[in-house]
Amino acid sequence: MTLLGDFLKARRGRIGPADAGLPSLGRRRVPGLRRDELAGLAGLSEHYLTRLEQGVDRHPSPQVLRSLARALRLDPDEAAHLFTLARADPPPVSADSPVTPDLQELLDSWPDSAAYVRNRRFDVLAGNKAALALAPMYSPGHNLVRDIFLDPAARTLFPDWATVAAQTAAALRAEADLTDPRVVALVGELSVDADFRRLWALHDVRPTRAERKEFEHPVYGPLSVRRQTLTVAGAEDQVIIVYSGDVLPPR
Repeated sequence: MTLLGDFLKARRGRIGPADAGLPSLGRRRVPGLRRDELAGLAGLSEHYLTRLEQGVDRHPSPQVLRSLARALRLDPDEAAHLFTLARADPPPVSADSPVTPDLQELLDSWPDSAAYVRNRRFDVLAGNKAALALAPMYSPGHNLVRDIFLDPAARTLFPDWATVAAQTAAALRAEADLTDPRVVALVGELSVDADFRRLWALHDVRPTRAERKEFEHPVYGPLSVRRQTLTVAGAEDQVIIVYSGDVLPPR
């Protein structure tokens, strides 16, 4: 199996015949679409789809990928992920870009908004005082995905932890380079957790977006803040996360 084959097989298993406009006759041995059904919907031979799912053929053409995306009913984020998995050569694993003094100064200029910088593996690289007061996981050196799933405190910090966990797993799949050995090691480490294993097996893809987030802070109580996501010019591997507004009320 390959990343591409795993994704195709997982997504095929999530579409029922009725969803694809196909008749469902009798008891089915597999969940979702059979391989021959997906091949027919995408205009491919079953033999070729088998080669894709088994990793024999790893580089389908853009036309094939577009046909598969339509047949699998992928949304734009999922379709972009499909194309990423099918790229000809994985990018080289480069050293992380350092957080510049100017960027740290920008974070510190927002004393009433929790702000931090992370990379595409969700390692926290820098943060301001409000971010560190909001949660220890926003401190440099922490990995957000690891803390969400393996730190028991996260399950009380987020009232809707199940939703946060699902979004986090989907965002890691969407944003990280899944061929990076450091990401492979992180996924292996997280796989000790049953919740992560279940969510990762879904192959959901959803980049981090601007949205409201709820906290149950141990000192300040319930907090509801708006999350904004910014990219760093000249350092595409870095993302700024800002919880806008007066995040932490005066004590």
